[in-house]
Amino acid sequence: MRPTRRHRRSLRTRLAALTATAALLATGGALVASTAQGTTTSAREDAAAADIVERHWLDERTVDLTVRSPAVGADVPVRVLLPDSYAEAPDRERPVLYLLHGAHDDHTSWTRETDVEEFMADKEVITVMPSAGPTGIPTDWWNFGRGGADYETFQVDEVMELLREEFHAGPARAVAGVSTGGYGALAFAARRPGTFAAAASYSGILDTTATGMRTVVGAIVAREGQLPAALWGGAVLQWANWSAHNPYRLADRLHGTHLYVSQGTACPATTSATSKAPCWRARCGRRHGSSSPGSTPSASRRGPTCTGAAHTRGPRGERSSRPPGPPSRRA
Repeated sequence: MRPTRRHRRSLRTRLAALTATAALLATGGALVASTAQGTTTSAREDAAAADIVERHWLDERTVDLTVRSPAVGADVPVRVLLPDSYAEAPDRERPVLYLLHGAHDDHTSWTRETDVEEFMADKEVITVMPSAGPTGIPTDWWNFGRGGADYETFQVDEVMELLREEFHAGPARAVAGVSTGGYGALAFAARRPGTFAAAASYSGILDTTATGMRTVVGAIVAREGQLPAALWGGAVLQWANWSAHNPYRLADRLHGTHLYVSQGTACPATTSATSKAPCWRARCGRRHGSSSPGSTPSASRRGPTCTGAAHTRGPRGERSSRPPGPPSRRA
């Protein structure tokens, strides 16, 4: 959702967590093996149909693109943030970090509400902030079985192909998002195993069918004048479609993906007993908190949990996993 002034300080603090993602991306050689399989040849050929119809440079590092997207069926805005080194070495292959916006916001939110421009200036990373439409839910709309705007294909396939052509982007990718963008980050990683080496969610909707969450998702859609059932259908009759888009149901497919999940507890910051705080009730993180980069989901009778997470308390009593240092470079 569009952050208020009260939340901006929190967002700036959260951005420090991207250090882990940026560190992972900086070791691009270690990521290629896990990302190269993520996009098939046919998907890349389909994505090639997308085209940049307008470029508006805001400064020497920031450009707003207007992309004519066959997947969405419309012209869609995308903001691209380049590192300081890009001007001197534009042909250098660099990894890509996706930053996804929240509900009722747009592709400018991360640069508008955080210090991402300053933070990413010295990172050898191309940062991309694509629009997910007014709902901020980056998914393929069911549209009552007729098919609708497909923001997943747009962001994962079309945008990436354009980044390769326009900015010499390499195959290594990581994704992070806030709110509905946090949903998108984990959903993309689970629905497209191997496409993203790392995924981070900040206050994301990670179990879309948990108690009350179907109402929340429906309200987000309805606020933008859309019928809630147009998203994934009815939660009963189209349960299979809801499950196919639910990170909770797809958590087993996150094996091998470095994860960072930061989720509010609704408890005051002074509360120390973790047993009193609610958790992300997902297979990967059923116990309080979430997985950290490098942790591995382990099976149990109640479903996998994530081991190796080191939890810390963040702003407003928020609990999160502590990101470790970057992995060693593979030979």
